[in-house]
Amino acid sequence: MAITVGSHTIGDGCPTFVVAEMASAHDGSVEKAKTIIEGAARAGANAVNFHLTSLEDYMVPSYRTGPGRVSAGKETRPIFEYLQSINLSWSDWLELSAYARDSGLMVSALCNDFQSLEFASSQLNPHMFMIHPSAIGEEAFVRAVARLQKPVVLYIGGCWLGEVERAIRSAKEEGNERLILQHGFQSYPTEPADMNLRFIRTLKGLFGLPVAFGDHTDGGSELALIIPLLAAAMGANVIEKHITYDRAARGEDFESALDPADFNVFVQRLRQAQEAFGSSTWRPLSPRELDYRDVVKKRAVASRTIPKGTVITPDDVAFKRSDEGIYPEELHILIGRRTAKELTENTSITWDVVT
Repeated sequence: MAITVGSHTIGDGCPTFVVAEMASAHDGSVEKAKTIIEGAARAGANAVNFHLTSLEDYMVPSYRTGPGRVSAGKETRPIFEYLQSINLSWSDWLELSAYARDSGLMVSALCNDFQSLEFASSQLNPHMFMIHPSAIGEEAFVRAVARLQKPVVLYIGGCWLGEVERAIRSAKEEGNERLILQHGFQSYPTEPADMNLRFIRTLKGLFGLPVAFGDHTDGGSELALIIPLLAAAMGANVIEKHITYDRAARGEDFESALDPADFNVFVQRLRQAQEAFGSSTWRPLSPRELDYRDVVKKRAVASRTIPKGTVITPDDVAFKRSDEGIYPEELHILIGRRTAKELTENTSITWDVVT
């Protein structure tokens, strides 16, 4: 199954759709957010993902802190207080949305609550929506997003199979079939052993929907530029990759994020790797494959001197790499024919030298 987002088609056989995941890497700064957007656009990403939150509607003030809940170095502050301090305003998001579009990026909105969804649907008008795992089980919210009839990414990290099935069913009952399942989860950063890339194919087989992979590899690791390529090779139609303005600043979500320069390398490598994926169906040989075949295939040559008029037997023929000569699979047609002229050893046996 394939779906369209703007002018792009997402599905098997289509170019991999790249989403630059900004999350909270802006650290509450519009200018830093613009730096991130600029980097994503220069790299050739297709979309940037905004996290929109009305914190009072999303989280209780007493929500506990600790490792795996915010980035390293931020755990000593109450999470509600910390996130409130870096939460951008609706007017900020409108400015950034216009900036992203002017930069050639589509806008994806991950809305964490009904207030954010109301803002996004009435004012931001994103190209697509994402539903976070925290809200997958909230049926009324899933249905509200689905009713907007925009493409919806169901981010299913940490979800049970039944939760995924119910979310898909709820969205489809609202008449929205434009669904993408996103595999992966964030654990500041996620270890390779927890990525389970083979499950991408399983998801496709189970639900018949395009699948995204949200990559949360350590942004400072060499694997940060490798894991997304493996995910695409496993069939991921969308790759979501974290990007920050400066990893060295160790801002929010830096663990899984790339600097703009590395993000550019990631996108370019992904595009190059994608060319190598090719097609899963049998197709005619390409011009370069035909050239290769012409160079490497063995051809029929005389295994010894063969007088003119000789009836050719298998003993008269050897197959060697040669510029001319019939192919081995044609030998049965050659046997029993007569030579039209004398053939010395290693002379190519072509159809014009036999009768």
